[in-house]
Amino acid sequence: MAHEIPAVELAPGVNLPTIGFGTWQITGRSAYESARAALDAGYRHIDTATMYGNEEEIGRALRDSGLDRSEVFITTKLPPSQAGKERQTLDASLKALGVDFVDLWLIHWPPARGRSLPTWVSFLEQRDAGRIRSAGVSNYDTALVDELIKETGETPVVNQVPWSPAQHDPRFLDDMRDRRVVVEGYSALKNTPLDDPRLVKIAEAHGVTVPQVVLRWQLHHDVVIIPKSTHPERMAQNLAVLEFSLTADEIATVNDV
Repeated sequence: MAHEIPAVELAPGVNLPTIGFGTWQITGRSAYESARAALDAGYRHIDTATMYGNEEEIGRALRDSGLDRSEVFITTKLPPSQAGKERQTLDASLKALGVDFVDLWLIHWPPARGRSLPTWVSFLEQRDAGRIRSAGVSNYDTALVDELIKETGETPVVNQVPWSPAQHDPRFLDDMRDRRVVVEGYSALKNTPLDDPRLVKIAEAHGVTVPQVVLRWQLHHDVVIIPKSTHPERMAQNLAVLEFSLTADEIATVNDV
């Protein structure tokens, strides 16, 4: 199924699959087994972070999968506490993952006051050195993104933020689109009342689950999704959201959940 997952271009030759596999709170043997299962299921985008403590397991899963490094898009993130130690942190991530580069490196949260800009400059240096293919941010508001653009002339290619119907913010999406920043959404299911009758009705109309409706809704808003699961059947269900579409009325209904 890997070739069927649409991708968005972040930079020339750098294509981010719009469905990825999230790994937050999955550690140890479970991280390895889940990442292997996801790759076997057809995922070609794995999202991790230094803070998650599972980069080594994900790297081993990638090697054991038999897939070529070029086939899998890998994202990791710098903890804000490591601002000022960007190169050392990236060194550790690359070593743990067992790769020469990552496809996307994100500032996980805005660092302490005054540290965001120098951290971003360091990210750009690592990109220019070929150790990361693209650079972005996570949990940044529009003003913080604009600060980076104004001071360096370089726009983060991705902003990874929590996204769910309850957190739906059309103005923020418009702001990011205007700046050509791709929005990645996390914790969509955690932050959604999955028993909401409106969601249940939509799911029944399509013969799918409520989580699938919520994930498909995100894709309709051009938000990249990174659902996590340790269950292969749910991994497959999350990929299957590409097999149906919501109507304009259904999208509007989910917007208001």
